[in-house]
Amino acid sequence: MAYPTMPNIRVNQKLSSEQLEIPIAATEEDSVLLAEKLTSVAVPLKVLLQALTIATYDKTAAFRYADQYLRKTKKSKWIFLQSFSNSR
Repeated sequence: MAYPTMPNIRVNQKLSSEQLEIPIAATEEDSVLLAEKLTSVAVPLKVLLQALTIATYDKTAAFRYADQYLRKTKKSKWIFLQSFSNSR
């Protein structure tokens, strides 16, 4: 049964002017690079394991997840320091 509200997207069809990406699993070297990237800063073990789990299916998504987490933690620390300096 076809749903009229669901778009008909084919694998070779373009979506937002970009080709649809096929997920590629990370190699052992990629997993080591990902772990080094995350352990250069103190991150919870849960985040590291989640990134490595994602990497077994999609290398690009795993690095994107790590980048987003690191960006979020830097931003939250900056906001914390900013609010701390304003309270004086």
